[in-house]
Amino acid sequence: MLRLIDLRGQRPHDYSAVVPRAGFDVAAALATVVPICEDVRARGLAALRDYSARFDKVVPEHLRVPREAIDAALAGLDPALRQAIEVSIQRRRTVARTCEAEPAWREATLAPGARIGYRIQPVRRVGLYVPGGLAPLASSVLMNVIPAQEAGVEQIAVATPPQAEFGGLPHPVTLAVCALLDVDEVYAVGGAQAIAMLAYGVPQVCPRVDMVTGPGNIYVVAAKRYLRGVVGIDAEAGPSEICVWADDSADPAWVAADLISQAEHDPLSASVLVTDSPELAEAVRAQVVAQLPSNPLEQRLAQSLGGSQSGIVLTDDAAQALEVVDAYAAEHLEVQTRDAAADARRVHNAGAIFVGPYSPVPLGDYSAGSTHVLPTGGAARFSSGLTRRSFCRDVHVIEYDAEGLAAIADGIIDFANAERLPGHAHAIALRQTSKEASR
Repeated sequence: MLRLIDLRGQRPHDYSAVVPRAGFDVAAALATVVPICEDVRARGLAALRDYSARFDKVVPEHLRVPREAIDAALAGLDPALRQAIEVSIQRRRTVARTCEAEPAWREATLAPGARIGYRIQPVRRVGLYVPGGLAPLASSVLMNVIPAQEAGVEQIAVATPPQAEFGGLPHPVTLAVCALLDVDEVYAVGGAQAIAMLAYGVPQVCPRVDMVTGPGNIYVVAAKRYLRGVVGIDAEAGPSEICVWADDSADPAWVAADLISQAEHDPLSASVLVTDSPELAEAVRAQVVAQLPSNPLEQRLAQSLGGSQSGIVLTDDAAQALEVVDAYAAEHLEVQTRDAAADARRVHNAGAIFVGPYSPVPLGDYSAGSTHVLPTGGAARFSSGLTRRSFCRDVHVIEYDAEGLAAIADGIIDFANAERLPGHAHAIALRQTSKEASR
């Protein structure tokens, strides 16, 4: 349980090659996914029903969930749970509306008659995928819907697997969150076939979308990879990850509980501790063993915590620990050190950073106000989590008048000729000739 990787006295050329990492072969899954996507494209509704029977063991009466079923799910929601969800919605919306907001229009005047505008334009229609397998992640509804709404997306469609135990409807908590967010276009369709439905559109069922976001299993991720270009996607999210950077000031029981919390998601989930304290390493390992039997998901936890993707990385000092943390580029990074705030500011690569002992990752999963749709598999080195900005496009608006163009026309013509593109040069020169002839 939690294998030890001892890097003391070593300075690998590439720490990313020695840290634990989940095996997640999206390319291999494409062989299964491509025929499904193309079948949905060709047969539409019939294919969706066939795959629902095959994979979900139930065929919904209506693939689009009736509004009355959504309203009934909200009416049946436990009041305490409803209050907790409403707090999560309010906090996530506040962050999206304030921290993530940008001016919709900016412009720069470069010279007389030469102006460039910069417009932030929301995507018009998006499809949001909400997992419903090992864990029906109703929290993913608000994490996807709220930033889309705040960005100004006009049409939002949610796809989530049908559940046999609920008569072919999605999980009622998922539907209730949709109701709280006033989303009534919900489809009881899961897996790769849901991504294909959203990307291609299915006549009389679901119009195609411009973008698909949200986490899912390897087949959902493979479908997003295959259909990227047909439709925009957010990212190829793999199994959940947590990395805890801690020193000997950390509480081993708390660190162990946090590692266990993310291991619940999937047998491939990764839980990694990076520390320069051998004593903490052993204490955390002992705490993990002690805490597991009380968790109903003990078997799943044993797989994820005992797998090659999880472990304890022991370093010489805090400087080496930081190198390891940056190389790992965790989806979720907790910093539990003596000066956690200062250490967190030194981190370059992480999807989200949780500072200090009272900011555990489950806080961010639900009610911190931050996004929980985050880059995995080291992608935090170059990509970001899902925010209001994810649902927008940048549009440059170029407006030059005759004088503005004339001021740089000769340079453009020279540049175009240097690249052996005479038609480019001619398009500029023609305007200069016409301007001179009109004088």
